Amino acid sequence: MTGTAPRYLYLARHGEASADETTLTQSGRRQASLLGERLRSTPLSAIHHGPLPRARQTARLISAQLGDVPMHQSEPAGDYVPHLPAKEELPPDAADAMLGFLAQVSEEERERGPALAREALAEFTGPVDGDRPRHELVVTHSFLIGWLVRAALDAPEWRWMGLNHGNAALTVIRYAPGRPSSVLVHNDMRHLPAELRWTGFPPELRI
Repeated sequence: MTGTAPRYLYLARHGEASADETTLTQSGRRQASLLGERLRSTPLSAIHHGPLPRARQTARLISAQLGDVPMHQSEPAGDYVPHLPAKEELPPDAADAMLGFLAQVSEEERERGPALAREALAEFTGPVDGDRPRHELVVTHSFLIGWLVRAALDAPEWRWMGLNHGNAALTVIRYAPGRPSSVLVHNDMRHLPAELRWTGFPPELRI
């Protein structure tokens, strides 16, 4: 009889991208390579990445440091708004600002984002079948990382907002049978030199 085993989900935001987001900058390529070096000793079974060029390029640069780890493009690992809250869900003092930000979201994204977010939870979270732990990397975007961290902590659905993630920073979540999910590290940048940290963050959030 097959049991279940822990899943270790490694989440990385893509490296720094050009202004038009069609490619990585030189710094972004370096960030991705350094993250790959950091993950060399991790027994990854797969690298999943979103379909946009900045995520795909980041995944390839990471893969180049790891050897023969299968890569998979995944729509649920893409860039989208995972949940559009109603005003009554939000903290009263912040609701107007948060809804103002979300008003920029296109109608297409309003329709497809929540469905993709549910797919991401089904595809990437929870313990795995079998008796051996599984280690997987998802190269994605800040919104999805916030969504998965929020879910791991059983926080309200709107709380994906405000969870920022640096370029090529690392978050790791553990899903073990019979245990609550655990966020082991979040936004970890120790593999990056000081000049490559905190890109993707507005200046007031850099510490």
